[in-house]
Amino acid sequence: MTKKISLSSTSPMLKPSFLFGTATSSFQIEGDAEGRLECIWDVFCRQEGAIADKSDGLHACEHIKRWKEDVVLINSLGVDAYRLSLSWPRLMQKNGEINQQGLAFYTMLLDELNSLNIKPFVTLYHWDLPQYLEDEGGWLNRQTAYAFEHYVDKVTTALGDRVYSYATFNEPFCSAYLGYEIGVHAPGKVGRKKGRTAAHHILLAHGLGMQVLKKNVPTALNGIVLNFTPCYSATEKPEDIAAAERADEYINQWYMQPVMEGCYPDVINKLDDNDKPPIQPGDMDIICQPLDFLGVNFYTRLHYSAAKKTGELYFEHQHYPPKTDIGWEIHPPALTQLLLSLHQRYKLPPVYITENGAAMADVVVDGRVEDNDRIDYYQNHLLAVEEAMNLGVKVSGYFAWSLMDNFEWAEGYEKRFGIVYVDFNNQARILKDSAKAFKALLAQRK
Repeated sequence: MTKKISLSSTSPMLKPSFLFGTATSSFQIEGDAEGRLECIWDVFCRQEGAIADKSDGLHACEHIKRWKEDVVLINSLGVDAYRLSLSWPRLMQKNGEINQQGLAFYTMLLDELNSLNIKPFVTLYHWDLPQYLEDEGGWLNRQTAYAFEHYVDKVTTALGDRVYSYATFNEPFCSAYLGYEIGVHAPGKVGRKKGRTAAHHILLAHGLGMQVLKKNVPTALNGIVLNFTPCYSATEKPEDIAAAERADEYINQWYMQPVMEGCYPDVINKLDDNDKPPIQPGDMDIICQPLDFLGVNFYTRLHYSAAKKTGELYFEHQHYPPKTDIGWEIHPPALTQLLLSLHQRYKLPPVYITENGAAMADVVVDGRVEDNDRIDYYQNHLLAVEEAMNLGVKVSGYFAWSLMDNFEWAEGYEKRFGIVYVDFNNQARILKDSAKAFKALLAQRK
């Protein structure tokens, strides 16, 4: 008997207007590297020690080859929507023109989803910058923001009304901080100045992209997806509480506040002048565009105390137990508190939980994956969203991360987030018990 996911019969999440979906990203599932330009993750994967299992994304889940069966799988779950990302290096050529082969793939995929009444939520950038742009400086180069603007214009003109919702970026924090500040993600650059510069140019690209979306696809639901890791004080000491507040500004509000209010948080004043972002006149007005929606990605929380070294803003503690297989603390109340804090602080557009999920140590036994730990994770996080909604936060949808096991960035294929198990030896897909539980929950709404 598969463990259930259940919500109260009066839950606002069971109303017809609330969307349930699942999500993926291009580099993590597509494969078919021959059909696109090289991206920063291709190069990063070749660096010694960059990927835990020494793997790469050249084949991944072979989604380009198997997309039809994957859409059948998505449809079988009874979801309302599917969140995917477009591969910039698959869609665009170096000369700035569309790659027709890449466009044909996404057109077929979107048409098939629409024929099944599955709303496509499309992310325009999910970390896979074309390598030729990185060779010119990547997100350290202001011109990359304008290259993104051009890409958005070309793609939205070509795809038209096939897309229900566009997000400019997925998790700018990860691209900027992990990729350009501490170097654990592609392109592996290090330094605070680099991280803050990359973040600013990504936010600028977001604003430029939003202007294009408003012009080209005004009837689509257009916004951005930000990840939030709530920052808790390790003790009640004033210096630790202050450190947690600085961490929140540096990690979370650094992206949220410019987008919503057109300014960086106060922590910017704690940085050396040399490390501050290269803001040009008019940039903050461009970044602060009206959003049709805000995507919130949530997985875990972290604890902070006062900095132990000169020049640091805070000290980040290791994750507390209980933890997922990737080592992240499981603490669903932090999601409720996050949503309430955003609701109280900002004038929010409709919010979608665009990613939430857990890597667990899945094992196939007699053709079945009994992932009760993941079902518990989803159960408790859905209840956390429900509680926030009952307290007045307008949440319009929830996407489980991820549809299927895939290339988990620096972790390679060792960490499994999917509700569908993928055997990477033969590409077989197996619905885990969590997928069956999701399907049963969604079936209740009919």
